[in-house]
Amino acid sequence: MIRPRMGIHVPVTGRKVGMATGRASDRLSRRPGSSEIAGALFGIGVAAFVDETVFHQLLHWHHFYDKSTTDVGLVSDGLFHAFGWFAVVAGLFWLGGLRSRRALDWRRWAGGALLGAGAFQLYDGTVQHKLMRLHQIRYDVDITPYDVTWNIIAAIMIAIGLAILLVARRGRPRLS
Repeated sequence: MIRPRMGIHVPVTGRKVGMATGRASDRLSRRPGSSEIAGALFGIGVAAFVDETVFHQLLHWHHFYDKSTTDVGLVSDGLFHAFGWFAVVAGLFWLGGLRSRRALDWRRWAGGALLGAGAFQLYDGTVQHKLMRLHQIRYDVDITPYDVTWNIIAAIMIAIGLAILLVARRGRPRLS
């Protein structure tokens, strides 16, 4: 039986539920994907934004879809850019929800962000560049150094993200 008391539901046992120090919030913060998913969405979106801004708009090395006209390439860039920002916004809303419940673990969020950014970049470098051949990093040059650098940076982000997550999961959650 729960009695309301000043906006906080207190069980008959007298223990507060849902506070940052309570067991209920510990369970909430350890739900699969809580801080990690918010970080991963943010990381995916930021990686997409950097890719789109630097390689598509500033350097003009390629479009998201290069197998058609320039107009189709520009439209595909716009859709890709929108996807990146939707991922960032979704990750930030998720982050806000976690913070409002005092269930955000910044270490797990940072690990998720690096893991998401690295996974996106590795997916882009292997699936989109090589398997689907939607575009290459650059044209009319030897792309081997670009591909190797692109995928090594992705692997480094993934490794650092995983290391942060492993350390964070071994310790107590640092909720804020």
